Amino acid sequence: MSEHIRWTRNRREFVTDAFCGFGSLAMAQMVAQAAAKNPLAPKTPHMPDKAKAKSVIFLFQAGGPSHIETFDPKPLLNQLDGQVRPKEFGEAKYQFVAKDARLLGTKRTFQRYGKSGIEVSDLFPHQAQVIDELAVIRSCHGDMVVHSAAQYQLMSGRILPGFPNMGSWVAYGLGTESESLPAYCVLPDPKGALEGGQPMYTQGFLPAVYQPTMLRSGSRPVLNLDLPSGITTPQRRRTLDLLRSLNEAEMTPGDAELEARISAYDLAFKMQTEAPAAFDIAKEPDAIREMYGIGKKETDDYGRRCLLARRLVERGVRFVTVVAGGGPGDMQWDAHANIEENHLRMAMHTDQPVAALIKDLKQRGLLDSTLVVWGGEFGRSPESQGAKGRDHHNLGFSMWMAGGGVKGGQVVGATDAIGLKAIEKPYHFRDIHTTILNQLGLQQDALSFLHLGRRERLTEVHGQVISEIV
Repeated sequence: MSEHIRWTRNRREFVTDAFCGFGSLAMAQMVAQAAAKNPLAPKTPHMPDKAKAKSVIFLFQAGGPSHIETFDPKPLLNQLDGQVRPKEFGEAKYQFVAKDARLLGTKRTFQRYGKSGIEVSDLFPHQAQVIDELAVIRSCHGDMVVHSAAQYQLMSGRILPGFPNMGSWVAYGLGTESESLPAYCVLPDPKGALEGGQPMYTQGFLPAVYQPTMLRSGSRPVLNLDLPSGITTPQRRRTLDLLRSLNEAEMTPGDAELEARISAYDLAFKMQTEAPAAFDIAKEPDAIREMYGIGKKETDDYGRRCLLARRLVERGVRFVTVVAGGGPGDMQWDAHANIEENHLRMAMHTDQPVAALIKDLKQRGLLDSTLVVWGGEFGRSPESQGAKGRDHHNLGFSMWMAGGGVKGGQVVGATDAIGLKAIEKPYHFRDIHTTILNQLGLQQDALSFLHLGRRERLTEVHGQVISEIV
């Protein structure tokens, strides 16, 4: 018989050993219940000394705004208008541009604004007024030239659906500072769905508690917030407490789906009691609503959603995505047929609200702790599609960041003289993701999740922090 076996010598030792074992089981159950009660409790970032931002607002410009018409002037492109692209610029793959397509100059004019003197298109007279707060990255690039795959890569770091959105990753890494609002919200465009669909916003393989809350446009972002007629708040609370006790009685440790459902019930109750005030933008001063363009036909919808994004991060929501563009291609920044008509219309809807968001965050002291990111899934081609349009273009385009510790008033990187390729300090989507995480104090390796035997993270391939802007 092995000398390592220890026999219980008396009744007291037996009771002691049994008690310790039961205690461990009880402790495991208590830990599981505590996690189920608040799986989104605030967490300390991996790098507290680098954590400049507490929340993120992503202004997703769906469809692909043209860098050539917005933040990246190309005088040579106008000089070469109507000519075949010179061979020294290399090749590019497109969806719809013909091989013999001609270069298309722009009708937009650029001027220098702010102390930084950054050139901004006349499409964005309002954003031009806050340019000193923006760090414009002119050398962004991605791997895909089709909407759905490019949208997945922008949102999740992968070109396929099924992977967590960066908002879910941030909620997983940091939890939320709000007990009565979701950690991660999406404010889609009411005109319709996008090519990537709902999967590009979701939590993927992360536990269901990190899924996004989709908010509606208009004056009622969430339906049924009011208590049913005849039901008091204490009565609703008792009902939910009963549901919780029944669910917990059947729950096994690690049941992520049931934990998420319990959490959703509790959040729904808290939203019924506290969220209506957060969603009621009518209480904002007239000057603030006018600044966002609320009440004007062209800017009312996007202005409302940008203002709501500010109100959400103000109350502790961790990540908010505000989508500009939805439905069929031309209802997005997807200017295949007519770049002028499309971009003038989309800029008219979005420019004033975007600039108002930056001004409003700053005047409230929130810009330092809120990282604002603007951009789409790619840019537009230097060549024309047909006579007046531009095709998708993933080889070089512009995005910008502001607030959250970002050094504004500067341009980083460059595309070539016709805007075809990023040639100076090129930054991939993975670098955008890494920089966002860095500003939140999150380290890309430490922010991981074991899925199917593999330790997954937002950046499949290591990204680098865009050091020039932080």
